[in-house]
Amino acid sequence: MRHLCVLPLLTITMLAQTPPSVFGVPAPRAPAKSFITIYDVAKKTRTVVYTAGFVMEAPNWSPDGKYLLLNGNGKMWRLELAGPGAKPVEIPSPTPVNNDHGISRDGKLLAMTVRSGPKAAAQVWISDADGKNPRLVTPGYPSFYHGWSPDGKWLAFTGERNGNVDIYRVPAAGGPEERLTTEPKYDDGADYSPDGKWLYINTLRTGNFDIWRLPAQGAGPDDKLAQQVTSDAGEDWFPHPSPDGKWMVFVTFPAGTQGHPPNLPVQLRMMPLPGGKLRAAKPRTVASFLGGQGTINVNSWSPDSKKFAFVSYELLPEAK
Repeated sequence: MRHLCVLPLLTITMLAQTPPSVFGVPAPRAPAKSFITIYDVAKKTRTVVYTAGFVMEAPNWSPDGKYLLLNGNGKMWRLELAGPGAKPVEIPSPTPVNNDHGISRDGKLLAMTVRSGPKAAAQVWISDADGKNPRLVTPGYPSFYHGWSPDGKWLAFTGERNGNVDIYRVPAAGGPEERLTTEPKYDDGADYSPDGKWLYINTLRTGNFDIWRLPAQGAGPDDKLAQQVTSDAGEDWFPHPSPDGKWMVFVTFPAGTQGHPPNLPVQLRMMPLPGGKLRAAKPRTVASFLGGQGTINVNSWSPDSKKFAFVSYELLPEAK
């Protein structure tokens, strides 16, 4: 087994997710107010639980249900749902964090994309839940974390290798990466089904971004095992199955949007999570707002599957 590479946290810098085929550092975001919001599936209601005067992104719901983990202003923030508010996670600086982060099912580990090494390349790292003991798990680059397997053994990530952007997985304990898709068109946003059998992704393989799925072990020769889930005109990104396996939520950008930029009119849409066989199901819109990048990049379902969190934005006067 390959040994994990451990470096002081002071030496690594997080990298934000970027548009297709452009893996450089993205342009700074326009100043905006952030509304961290919880959607109740049964009641079909939205509740703003916290408002920040700066950009916060990508909530993860803790496995114990007590807090949300977000990033903003270069820091990781822990938002206690019982109050009193958001407090920064004590990660040594300078370490600006990004929106590619996720908590393992047992709550013990944190996965993240960081820019590290002599080439400052985007790679996937894991650390203890409090940010301590970071270690490298993807020597290959660029690599962008997206999902933990339910058993905690695998990390799914997007990797660009030889000019092709595909879905990969790597053992969380360290080891060689495995390529799961080979389609020349852009693949991204992989998240596991709660039974660990499927990876749901967004892909450009049909000409616009749709949601597809593939077996967790890989899509097979020529991606013959990959299956299309959505097929309408919008650009669908970041599919996230609920822990109980009943629902999938994702964000839809206006048709023709390149990548997943911030500050666009977007929709959050839900649909039943497909079972063993795909059946026709029309996604329904549960919320429309100014959002995009940072809204729901990572899985944000509550552990009981009754709610999920997302972020909407309002541009501040100096950004207009």
